[in-house]
Amino acid sequence: MMGLFSNAGSHIRKARLSTSNNVDDRAPEDTEPDDTSILDEQEGSIITSLISQLRVGMDLSKVTFPTFVLEPRSMLERITDFMSHPDLIFGSENERDAEERFIRVLQYYLAGWHIKPKGVKKPYNPVLGEFFRCRYDYSNGTQGFYVAEQVSHHPPVSAFFYISPANRVMIIGELRPKSKFLGNSVSTTMEGENRITLLDVPEDGQYVVTMPNMYARGILFGKMVLELGDTCQARNERLGMTADIEFKTKGFFSGTYNALAGRVRRASHDIGEVSGRWNHVMEFKSARTGQRRVLFDVPKDGANVAPMVVQPEEEQEPYESRRLWQDLTEAIERKDMDAATEAKSAVEDAQRELRRKREESGEQQYVPRFFEQRAGRWEPKLRIPTDSSDASIESVRTWIWPPPPT
Repeated sequence: MMGLFSNAGSHIRKARLSTSNNVDDRAPEDTEPDDTSILDEQEGSIITSLISQLRVGMDLSKVTFPTFVLEPRSMLERITDFMSHPDLIFGSENERDAEERFIRVLQYYLAGWHIKPKGVKKPYNPVLGEFFRCRYDYSNGTQGFYVAEQVSHHPPVSAFFYISPANRVMIIGELRPKSKFLGNSVSTTMEGENRITLLDVPEDGQYVVTMPNMYARGILFGKMVLELGDTCQARNERLGMTADIEFKTKGFFSGTYNALAGRVRRASHDIGEVSGRWNHVMEFKSARTGQRRVLFDVPKDGANVAPMVVQPEEEQEPYESRRLWQDLTEAIERKDMDAATEAKSAVEDAQRELRRKREESGEQQYVPRFFEQRAGRWEPKLRIPTDSSDASIESVRTWIWPPPPT
């Protein structure tokens, strides 16, 4: 989802340099046309110069990338891609079978990876104190609410909170991406977790899911492809259930892109197996009956994304993501890279000046607006509603969007 050249959980192919030599520019098998973009000669020279300065094992958190590789939105907004299919969780509290509830949560998790922009892009790195908030209006007349905040700069930490009081679902989490240069590839370790709660089933406790790592292959030679790799886990400690999901990277001579496989267990016995491709179709096979069922069909259901409502930039606060980065976003959309570089530098320079002033005033630590740490986890500064009443919904709304002072 996130990372150096990440793409909200899509596999992507790095924009190749335009050269005069006869390079085969066909996409690798299993890739898609939208996963490719072409750099002009000037952009190619900038990328080549940047790569020449990198060393194997280098931490890339402080590397400044050119604006033409940026996706025109902040990381805080990109996290909303995982709130695109909440209907897969809605109604889970009505499932009497705890194993079925677990599978429903697993469906939601796996459905979030296919969302992607066109080409090879990375989101803006949020600055300390930046936040993004939005509302979802669902077809059943209910709503969902989301807020994310950059709660730490060194190391970078993005905390996020989603709740739909009427649908009795809450998601809390944080992301701590770490990227390293590995030679012909870049790895991004996705530290952090999503904690999902079915508010009407308190006996279940939390469903916790972790993220696979990301690998941008072929950045020096060959075709560049961003793959999800390694094993992540979905677990519910109270229920004694786990799902170990392996996101498989393609072998040099064999294999396929975007494959995954996993096993779902409860205590000491198997419940079933997960298989498929996270950008296509994923299935679950029951260990008890041998029957298969589709967990998520991207070609069929991937376009059914929950609509997101965001206030116009002119109505947002100065540190709200879209307003904060408005000049950069507009410059990228009109392909004015000089103006984009200037706009990006202006935000970053202002952030450095704020940090200098805090240090001079003796301010020891930044205090986030929406989140606080409890037992090592970032949690919202909100009393979680206990019901789906209008009063509960309004309490969430006014916490995220407080009325202006009179």
